[in-house]
Amino acid sequence: MEQAHAEPLLTNDAVIFGILMIILAAVFKTAASEHPFWKKFYTYVPIILLSYFLPSLLNTFGIVDAEESQIYFVASRYLLPACLVLLTISVDLKEIIRLGPKSLIMFFTATIGIVLGGPAAIWIASLINPEFVGGIGPEAVWRGMSTIAGSWIGGGANQAAMYEVFKPSDELYSMSITVDIIVAEIWMAALLLGIGKTKSIDAFLKADSSAIDSLRDKMDAYSKSISRIPSTTDLMFIGGIGFGITGFSHFMADTIAPYIRENAPNLSKFSLDSNFFWIIVIATALAVGLSFTRLRKIEGAGASRMGSVFIFILVAAIGMKMDVMAIFDNPGFFLVGLIWMAIHIILLFIMAKITRAPYFFLAVGSKANIGGAASAPVLAAAFHPSLAPVGVLLAVLGYALGTYGAWLCGILMEMASK
Repeated sequence: MEQAHAEPLLTNDAVIFGILMIILAAVFKTAASEHPFWKKFYTYVPIILLSYFLPSLLNTFGIVDAEESQIYFVASRYLLPACLVLLTISVDLKEIIRLGPKSLIMFFTATIGIVLGGPAAIWIASLINPEFVGGIGPEAVWRGMSTIAGSWIGGGANQAAMYEVFKPSDELYSMSITVDIIVAEIWMAALLLGIGKTKSIDAFLKADSSAIDSLRDKMDAYSKSISRIPSTTDLMFIGGIGFGITGFSHFMADTIAPYIRENAPNLSKFSLDSNFFWIIVIATALAVGLSFTRLRKIEGAGASRMGSVFIFILVAAIGMKMDVMAIFDNPGFFLVGLIWMAIHIILLFIMAKITRAPYFFLAVGSKANIGGAASAPVLAAAFHPSLAPVGVLLAVLGYALGTYGAWLCGILMEMASK
């Protein structure tokens, strides 16, 4: 435990951000290399996985303290909305609608996997060692686990809501947050690794990914048809659109969220009092609206490429939060989390096999629950930039269900622990 509280080697975010950018530059440079070693290496290791994993080493080995750093906050509040605008503004909404109901089926399967997986994990862990799920009063393990359910069916706002409802001790809550982050990020890493194996996974699931392929191909064709070498004016205009809408979204969120907190507090159960929720919703909605105007042609000057740069910075910032060594601080607590996640994953693959849903829907449906708007569009964009809005739409649905699903999961975990 002493190592977890040791003073990090680097505390200046400017220095840390510089290191993250050097890591990303090195990854992309080697990925573009013609050297046989790198060509073979990136055949098996996706660029996005390496961009995620390498920054985690900074936190794991105590070089940085991700909790103290503001890089993730800045990336999620400024770069994420901007990149969603730039990735969405040229999207073909009709093609997204044509993706069909399988995305929703996989999303709700993921939610059910969390709600039922929690109590099942507590019951299984109790058979291994009752002390893993013991405790009384505020120290009862199920109380801490209920906050993880909030995070895994929506996000941070839902997690905070479960903290207020079930009131675990502060120490238990802190431990729960650690389990939440580590287990969720391990799954994120696995999903990213799977992107390089999408065709094999789809073949195993006997999935029909033609609608996804059609959307991707149409977006590629559209991008090529209007592509041009961007001028400085183009790049400034792209930046103005992305960050201008981001700024407006913050302005509206700063007005709407406090109003709801004061005048309609009951809506907090839907996360409608969350600034971050409104930032993402407003930015995406405006971008979808602009996709029906001539502004969608900014894609020709590289709007999605700039958005992809922001995505990779966000991926590095997310990866920096992971500390794999924290698992050894309380292995029993982590065991419950890992069993829980395993149940969630098994249910997803069973349903995907039954419905022949593509791996894309499995992955994004899962992350729309476990990670919400901060990571679902990131994962979706890793398949193709034009697919980012799918992640956003499902993540917004996760916000709405988070509090109710997590509350039900908490009650079931309490019953399972007795």
